Amino acid sequence: MKNAYLGGQLRRLRETHAMTQAALARVLEISPSYLNQIERNQRPLTLSVLAKLDEVFGAEAQPFHDAGDGRLASRLRAALADQGVAISTAELHDLADNSPALAKVILDMRRRLRNATERANVLAEQATDQPGAPTAPTAFESVRDYFYTRRNHIAELDRAAEPLGNLLPVIGRADGLATYLRDRHKIRVEPATEPGVLRRFDPETRVLRISTQLSDAQQAFQMGTQLGLLEEAATIDRLCQNSGLSPEDQPLLRIGLANYYAGALILPYETFLTAAEAERYDIALLSQRFDVGFETTCHRLSTLQRNGAQGVPFFFIRVDRAGNISKRQSATDFHFSRFGGSCPLWTIYDAFSHPGEVLRQVAQMPDGRRYLWIARTISHGRGGFGTPVKHFAVALGCDIAHADRLVYARGLDLLGPDIATPIGPGCKLCEREACPQRAFPMIGRPALALPERSSFAPYSSGASLP
Repeated sequence: MKNAYLGGQLRRLRETHAMTQAALARVLEISPSYLNQIERNQRPLTLSVLAKLDEVFGAEAQPFHDAGDGRLASRLRAALADQGVAISTAELHDLADNSPALAKVILDMRRRLRNATERANVLAEQATDQPGAPTAPTAFESVRDYFYTRRNHIAELDRAAEPLGNLLPVIGRADGLATYLRDRHKIRVEPATEPGVLRRFDPETRVLRISTQLSDAQQAFQMGTQLGLLEEAATIDRLCQNSGLSPEDQPLLRIGLANYYAGALILPYETFLTAAEAERYDIALLSQRFDVGFETTCHRLSTLQRNGAQGVPFFFIRVDRAGNISKRQSATDFHFSRFGGSCPLWTIYDAFSHPGEVLRQVAQMPDGRRYLWIARTISHGRGGFGTPVKHFAVALGCDIAHADRLVYARGLDLLGPDIATPIGPGCKLCEREACPQRAFPMIGRPALALPERSSFAPYSSGASLP
């Protein structure tokens, strides 16, 4: 929210509620003259005024959160990059900050165009037997965007899960939740015998089957997900109805919200945040303290954005060896492209060469902003004979302004001129023309203008033909 001039938005909100400047100033506990200066963009919208807007207008104040921090502008830049139109950063920020509703319409139109193009490619492939573009998991992307716009924090579910979560022991959470489900909901928890089944609930017999291959915390998470679908059904229904997602996408959102409730249940907000601050966000120590995995700890750290009790705003991502991004959540404005791949210089890809080792990197984006990243490999599955094990790398990053709160900044000259690795949002969006790892030209720039020895040239000079 630093230097966010959002007078146009504030005036439209006031006029929507048919309020005079004097009436709104009284509600926000500021003077009418101060409000007048904010509406005329002579004063920025401060965090204290934003907090009052949240308190008074609730969800209607969300557009103010989307402005002033670059999140919406970065999404616009990515969405418009392949249109061949040169739009300055200043223009994008002006549109995002003062007309966020219009910016979101543009993003939605771009998403619909991409989906229509992908469907057309699939139909063309079926008609001609020629390979077309792969279909995108549009429901998955829509749900991911929903959590992105909420800063990966769902306050209603977080607060609902906290009281019960504080009563559960760290060791034996699954037994505690099984007892709670039996006493409160007359639900029996039994082992799942079908291979590959993590959780299955039969509403007629009131039996919840949970895989015995899961750890105590993982079993508790699955029970917590079912509990969220039961006890917070009304809240989840309301969130889905107000999400703006299509009816086809809402079932996936419903599961995502229930999973969020489960995470908040096994890692209660205030208890977890207090421990994170005390341990300087040491992921290994937090994992041991709460008896959860490295990925689960990272995921929860990326959700600590409660109003008035925020943790470090993190960006969380999970990739496989092929570079496929299966999880991407953000409480900050760091935004990689949803197309065109990501940057091979990013430390998350080095993690596969150092399995189990925590890597750290100070990375600098083309706009000059720096981030501290922590990355490590993880594995899913017990790996019995003949049973495949899934391998991923997860990374947690934050703006360099928050890095000194992390144990991982120890011994690093965070602002030193030589420590930062220059990375970008994927070759097709990156402005670094001289990057030695460039694989494709930036969209909108002619390939002939690129260096002759670029790695994406058909044959580098001096190479022998096959």
